[in-house]
Amino acid sequence: MSVNLPPLRDISLTAISHLQSTPTLKIHTDDEVEYWKSTRSYNDYKIFLRRLNESVVGYFFPWEPNGHSQSVEKILALLNELDQWIEEIPPLQTPQRFGNLAFRKWGQRLEERSDEILEQLLAPEFSVIIPHVKPYLLSAFGSFSRMDYGTGHETSFALFLLCLTLVRFFQPVAEEERDLVLTVFLRYLRLCWKLQDVYRLEPAGSHGVWGLDDYCFLPYIFGSGQLRDQADIPVSAVLHPPLPPTNLYFMSIMRIHDVKYGPFHEHSSQLHSIAAGVPNWGKVNSGLFKMFEAEVLGKRVVVQHIPLGGLLEWESNDGSSSPASHKSTPHGLNQNYPSTAAPWASTRAPVVTPQATTGGQSVLPPSTTLSTILHLPNRRLGTPSIQAPWLEPNIGRRPPF
Repeated sequence: MSVNLPPLRDISLTAISHLQSTPTLKIHTDDEVEYWKSTRSYNDYKIFLRRLNESVVGYFFPWEPNGHSQSVEKILALLNELDQWIEEIPPLQTPQRFGNLAFRKWGQRLEERSDEILEQLLAPEFSVIIPHVKPYLLSAFGSFSRMDYGTGHETSFALFLLCLTLVRFFQPVAEEERDLVLTVFLRYLRLCWKLQDVYRLEPAGSHGVWGLDDYCFLPYIFGSGQLRDQADIPVSAVLHPPLPPTNLYFMSIMRIHDVKYGPFHEHSSQLHSIAAGVPNWGKVNSGLFKMFEAEVLGKRVVVQHIPLGGLLEWESNDGSSSPASHKSTPHGLNQNYPSTAAPWASTRAPVVTPQATTGGQSVLPPSTTLSTILHLPNRRLGTPSIQAPWLEPNIGRRPPF
């Protein structure tokens, strides 16, 4: 790796057998989001993503490793099986714009067969971890009740890979970590794209035109990591499609062009601002990490649906207990969890003008964009963009970082 990073913890299978709890839903308040950031599991996840990112710097598609480990081969077989289920469970002929009811049948099969497919994935000696990884697998492909998909589900799959690495089902070495991104994560991404298309899954908690992407975030981190240390391909290349499928960033951009219509700067203003205003891929990569922590891991409406505890410890690094005064809720698809609307959402969306102000001040909360995270000077772009109603005057034209 080009950057020295801390090693991942090694959790022995013997230690897992002595754990007192399995993952449950523990985040219900903003205070608990902040508490999670003090836990060892949060630190493990940050280290894991950094290691995955560093492993792919300078590596591009087509990716042809010398060979996959047996563990990688097995998880690819698992994802292939889930893909086959889509062929066996075709969408129903229903009039809904979003959310085909056949997706619930696909999810029901996943829940019913999850123990079986995890037993096929894991060797007998790893069977002790099944209760600790099953919740992440079940929540990695979308909500079967709301029939949507978003960055929280993507995070669940990454936490699934983290758990399997902590117990050394996957080895935390550069070659295997690279394979996890360029082979396993890519296969997962293609499966999720297929689920979104076939079952018309709704974006979960999307920011609309002011979000980075309706469904995902990690492909942009890993893709900018692939491009980080080269200078032949400028960031502005994104503005000139079609783009070659040589990295996850370009593939995700072309995915947007496949599913959205209209000018890129209108439906994907954040990505357009990055392409038009950020000087190099190193800054894109570091900025996206900061945005991910703020807009995904730091948002209760995203992380409240992620089960924690057990293998991914809920206790903080200083040994203090959770600030929660209520019991956590067991995780399972058969339960109906009340969803929390995003702060900008309502039952009936009000009409808000871009310059809605009171006494010269914005009436809506400011957005956490990368321009505010990195405190960059304001740069006006040549292409007009739509200003988010919660931004202060002129901030809408800033590149995110």
